[in-house]
Amino acid sequence: MTASQAEKAARRLRQGELIAYPTEAVWGIGCDPFNRQAVLRLLRLKQRSASKGLLLVAAGMDQIGKLLTQLTAAQIATLRASWPGRVTWLVPDPARLYPGWIRGDHSSVAIRVSAHPLVRELCLAFGEPIVSTSANLAGEREIRTIEEMRRQFADTIDYVVEGNLGGHDKPSEIRDLVTGERIR
Repeated sequence: MTASQAEKAARRLRQGELIAYPTEAVWGIGCDPFNRQAVLRLLRLKQRSASKGLLLVAAGMDQIGKLLTQLTAAQIATLRASWPGRVTWLVPDPARLYPGWIRGDHSSVAIRVSAHPLVRELCLAFGEPIVSTSANLAGEREIRTIEEMRRQFADTIDYVVEGNLGGHDKPSEIRDLVTGERIR
């Protein structure tokens, strides 16, 4: 992805639009996590309950610095050891830095610092983390080709960031930072 493509996608996000893009293993759909209308549109599109919350993806830990201020040194070391990478962590959000439509019925935020170069460029161009949910209807299998993604979402996605998946066969692992428990 060129810098101009990343900027174009970031502009679309700032305008409240939904974008599709390749991640480490599957096609994702993203939006601005602080734009309530965009998030609600994404949830309707996926037929996903708002109570579940949504995953965010970032280019680096600096993009989530405020969320890290309440963590212990050991918790921060755990994040550093797995990021960038394919582990999504449920990070406590006691100050409610992220809105309820991102957290769902939880007191934590699901976040990952991606190792995928395209995802990182996108987050850098946007200047903060973005929503990153798999491009599929709730309960359906993940989408692994741009053609399949376009067939399913052609009329509902505002912009497609073209590129290749990261070569992994499974979506990211999800773990709870406080308990260490593996969720997925």
